[in-house]
Amino acid sequence: MAGHSHWANIQRTKSKVDAKRGKVFSRWAKLIMAAARTGGSDMSMNLALRYAVDRAKADNMPKDSIERAIKKGAGELDGQVLEEVVYEAYANGGIAIIIEALTDNRNRTASNVRTALTKRGGQMANSGSVAFMFKRKSTFVLNREGLDEEELMDVALEAGAEDIDTEETEVFGVEGEPENFMTLTTAFADKGWVPLDAGLRYVPDNYVPVDDDAAEKLQNLVDLLEEDDDVQAVHHNAEFPE
Repeated sequence: MAGHSHWANIQRTKSKVDAKRGKVFSRWAKLIMAAARTGGSDMSMNLALRYAVDRAKADNMPKDSIERAIKKGAGELDGQVLEEVVYEAYANGGIAIIIEALTDNRNRTASNVRTALTKRGGQMANSGSVAFMFKRKSTFVLNREGLDEEELMDVALEAGAEDIDTEETEVFGVEGEPENFMTLTTAFADKGWVPLDAGLRYVPDNYVPVDDDAAEKLQNLVDLLEEDDDVQAVHHNAEFPE
């Protein structure tokens, strides 16, 4: 496991988003679009999509918004062709950043991302100059309460998990190869376990410690990037102070 920063970053992002009610629907829409993009719009055949829709409904996301997000992600909206784009960048202090986007206009999205980076002291990086520092992984965060650690390890490892972090006080972290995402999702669903967070993420090989000032500046940059509707996720290799 690459360290607790990975799970802390996920929890920090989730908490920050959930604290802003207006951002909750945006978060679920992006999760729905990503799931539909990967596995199609049929929820009976796409557990990741069903999970995302269930979480959105639990937060009272309007039905029309859910259906539009599904169609957008699956490329079913008339006249709209979406494509996945990955941008590489650096923040202050040489922190490496990977930005995932889903867009129908690459020029618009690239311009928006570049503008956000410039406003917060970051800059675009050449293709490949950042990506080699990360690995694409399936990641799951599960609430520790009511979940038996030994049972989780047995189920997760049987479903193809590579690593399980049991040292966090409030959550368990499960990590595996991207191709095992649906297998792990199904295994957890069969046990009735609903992850706090699940998805395909870029996990850094190593983390770079940052002080409070740098952490605040980086978080402001991440927040600004995530305000863009095209941006699906932002990943970085910073280790925030406790």
